[in-house]
This record gives sequence, C-alpha cells and structure tokens, in this order.
Amino acid sequence: MDSELSLWFCSMCSAFCFMFFSFTLMFSLFSLLILVLRLKLWCNCEICQAFLTSSWTKEFDNLSDWYTHLLKNSSTGTIHIHVLGNIITANPENVEHILKTRFENYPKGKPFSALLGDLLGRGIFNVDGDSWKFQRKMASLELGSISIRAHAFDIVKSEIQSRLIPLLSSVSGKEQVLDLQDVFRRFSFDNICKFSFGLDPGCLNLSLPISEFAEAFDLASKLSAQRAVASSPLIWKVKRLLNLGTEKQLKEAIKMVDEFAQEMINQRREKGFPDSNDLLSRFMGTINDDKYLRDIVISFLLAGRDTVASGLTSFFWLLSQHPEVESAIRDELERVMGTSSDQQFASFNQMQQMHYLHAALYESLRLFPPVQFDSKFAQEDDILPDGTFVRKGTRVTYHQYAMGRMDWVWGSDCLEYKPERWLKNGRYIPENPYKFPVFQAGQRVCLGKEMALVDMKCVVLAIIRRYNIRVADPNQAPRFAPGLTATVRGGLPILVQKRGA
Repeated sequence: MDSELSLWFCSMCSAFCFMFFSFTLMFSLFSLLILVLRLKLWCNCEICQAFLTSSWTKEFDNLSDWYTHLLKNSSTGTIHIHVLGNIITANPENVEHILKTRFENYPKGKPFSALLGDLLGRGIFNVDGDSWKFQRKMASLELGSISIRAHAFDIVKSEIQSRLIPLLSSVSGKEQVLDLQDVFRRFSFDNICKFSFGLDPGCLNLSLPISEFAEAFDLASKLSAQRAVASSPLIWKVKRLLNLGTEKQLKEAIKMVDEFAQEMINQRREKGFPDSNDLLSRFMGTINDDKYLRDIVISFLLAGRDTVASGLTSFFWLLSQHPEVESAIRDELERVMGTSSDQQFASFNQMQQMHYLHAALYESLRLFPPVQFDSKFAQEDDILPDGTFVRKGTRVTYHQYAMGRMDWVWGSDCLEYKPERWLKNGRYIPENPYKFPVFQAGQRVCLGKEMALVDMKCVVLAIIRRYNIRVADPNQAPRFAPGLTATVRGGLPILVQKRGA
C-alpha cells in the first residue's frame, strides 16, 4: 500500500511539473508573440522600422556607423530609438549633463545591471550607490599607488620581452600572416590575469595555446552584450528561464568562469596573500565574501583585457594607413631615447616626453574607442541641455564612436586621422573630457586610464622600434562584431618585417 501511495505521489508530482513547465512555456511564447506584434505596430517611424527589419545593413557595415549617420543628421545631435526605449546622443553638453551635472539622476540602473548581472554580479561596473562608492574608493587607493603601477609596468615589460617580441620575430620575413588582434587579446589576457590573480595563463606562448578560461570568458562577454540589442529584455529572460539557445551557452560559460575564479581564491587562501601584489590578494585583505571578490576581480579582468587589445588593434590598423604617423613616432622615439641606446624600454619619464605618441594614441581612440557607447537609466524625468525630454526609466546613451565623427564637434576634418589636432607647439593639449568621453568623465572617470595608456605605449614603442607591420589587405576596413568592446570581425591579418632586414 505504501509503495502504491508513493508511486501515485511521484506520478502526481511529475504531472504537476510537466503542467507547470508547459504552462510556463506557453505563457512565455505567448508573451513573446504579443511583444513582437506590439513592436511591429507600436512605432512606424523610419528609424524604428529600420532597426526592427535590419534594413540599415544595406548601407552600413556597422550598427555604430548607422547611429553616427542618424546623429549627424539630427539637428540636436540626439535621436530616439522608440522600440528600444533608448535616447542616444552625441552632444557634449548632454554628456556633461549626464556624467556631471545630474550624475545622481543617471545611474547604471537596474535594467543595465540585469544585462550583465550573471557575468559581473556586484562588480564595480555593474552597481550604483554605496556599493559602487566602496569599490571605487578601494580601487582608487590600489590603482593609484606607486607600487602597484610599478608592478603592472614590470608585468607588461616581461610579457613584451619574453613573448610578444619572440612571437613577432618567429614570423618576421616569412610572408606568414598573423592575426594581430588575436595577438593583442592574448597579450592583454596574460597581463591582466597576472595583475588580477597572480596567474600566468601563457596565452602568448609561441604555440599560441587555447585557454579554456579565456574562451569561456570571451563567450560570456559576447553573449551578455547580445542581450542589450534584443528588442525587449523579455526575449532573453524567457530564454534564460527555459535554459535555451544563447542563454544556455551563457550559463555554461559563466559556470566555467566561476569555477576558475573560485579556484584562484582558494589557492590564494592556501598560499597566503599579505605579501602579494595582485589585485585579488590586495582585495582579500579587506573582503571575506568569496562571491563579492569574484565579482570585483572579474570586472577588472573584463575592463583591462578587452579595452587595451581593442585600442591597440585599431591603432595599428590606422598606422598601416598612415605611414607618416609611424615615421613621426619613430623620430620622436629616437630623439628621446637616442639612436644608439641599448635601453630595451622607455621609462615613465621618457614616455611623458613623447607628446606625438600620446597624441597619436588619443586620435586613434577618438575614431575607434574600445567602448563605442555607454548607457545610463534616468531615475526621474529630466530635460537634456539640447531640449530633449527624458522620461523616468528611459535608457540614455552617449555614443563615443559617433561623437568622434561629428563635424560640428571636431571640425570638417573629423573623419581624418590627424594626431596634430591634439598638439600645440609640439606639446599635447587635452580636450574637454565631455567632448572626448572615451575614458568616461566626471565621477565615473576610468581609474585604470593611465595604466592602460602606459601598456599601449610600451607595446607600440617595442613593435615599431623593431618591426614594420603591414596589414595583409590594405583595403580592409574595420567591421565590428557585437560585444561589450569593439572587436574587429575576422581579426587583423598582418605581415611582419624586421626593420633593416
């Protein structure tokens, strides 16, 4: 009797679970259908229809180029993508309003936190309020210290000397095509893992090994970013609920990232961390919550890896199009360091004297910012300086990529690569940060800005001092894949020739 009762109870539970799942699936599909119909009927404006049907792809290779076109033709430098509930602006006055004047009214917001929450959790780039203030204060103390900056500099120099230069030398003069974007991503991943965890993944070894963690991290970043371009968050939330498609892949990738991070934390605890210089060890002296530690370090991993790699990729593509800029950088390098110097790397002081190099990097970042746009969510109704009304809960995006291409912001030559626009009498002169918010601005200005620039300068000087880098297809123009940072589709195939060979 007991066994029959148990069998009956199990059958009822199974039936209930099946009915619940079926109901959930039917409800989700019904909601999705209603959403699609609503979107199709809700807004018939030309912009929204072009977005929904992807008809913009007939004229533009990149979504950001389409947005740039729309913003350039807007009388205010601001547009509204109604189906996304997104106001997009390229107006510097609006940017200052969002990042400074009404900073408290434009947090990241819960909708944004939901997009990246599974990957970044409570990390600094995904939170607001007290949690953000705590992490920013802690990070500012760490990243601002002389010892940790010197430590980061040593890591970069070691990676260049022991891996980057040997790799480029191994293909030099052999007509062997190398994907420079992949090289820079491996280089940056090695560096940031050493800096964040004290771990050397060895991604840039001559054999160019595959790192399961790097692949999982890349996939998690890519799929998290894809959530943002969905017509409604309901689409990816339904897929996550039912564990389908890209959301299933995302879940599996994040699981691998979590396991790796937890292993690093466990190893640090076993070995001890008071005398270590990596970020994880430094944060472990203040934070005991393993999940919180994981979220913080993964956020820095994301920021430090992809942005530097993206910036370097675009820079070398521009150099291939402008050999005169490359020559000017070499002239400056020789003037500062000397033609017969055996010195392997420029010092901090020497790099500070290289104004043209700094201008060339900033001009590259103006045209190809690693993060092409950034969004906030309005907490209360507001009016932007250009007169645009912002309703509470609206997503507001300032578009760095488009801003660098506005003639009314940068002049009629805005599409030209001209480092000289940053120089006056041979010295670098900074621009208004709200005109050039590549590193954000105001209270959220990037804490790793100076370290990232030093990394990039070290790589640029090491390469152009020794090699001539030429893009395999001179007519190739960057086409970007969707992601949290600008990634060139198909990479950047190059040929390497040793100088003087």
